[in-house]
Amino acid sequence: MVISLTSPFGGRARTEVLLALCLLEESYARELARLLDRPVSGVHTALRSLEDDGLVAGGLRGRTRLFRLAPRYFAYDELKGYLERLTEAEPDLRQRVGDLRRRPRRTGKRLRG
Repeated sequence: MVISLTSPFGGRARTEVLLALCLLEESYARELARLLDRPVSGVHTALRSLEDDGLVAGGLRGRTRLFRLAPRYFAYDELKGYLERLTEAEPDLRQRVGDLRRRPRRTGKRLRG
């Protein structure tokens, strides 16, 4: 992932997490860590600080804590538009997001090999 040395959201991890959430719409920390090739602890820290700042909203679905851009953020539309523009310069990230499996595998289904 190529992001300038000065990240617009206070740090590279925070910026990368926001870009990924913009493309995915919602995700959880472990999936974001795999996607961004970052440690889960760093992604958790970024998510926590983004949530504290009101940019990201988290909630439980079952036992999984899912995150998304905060729809009640006062400048949500502007933020989303800005992030979409930033992701245009990230074809590698867009490809990895496109390659993600978004549905759980059916129970008992064999893996292709």
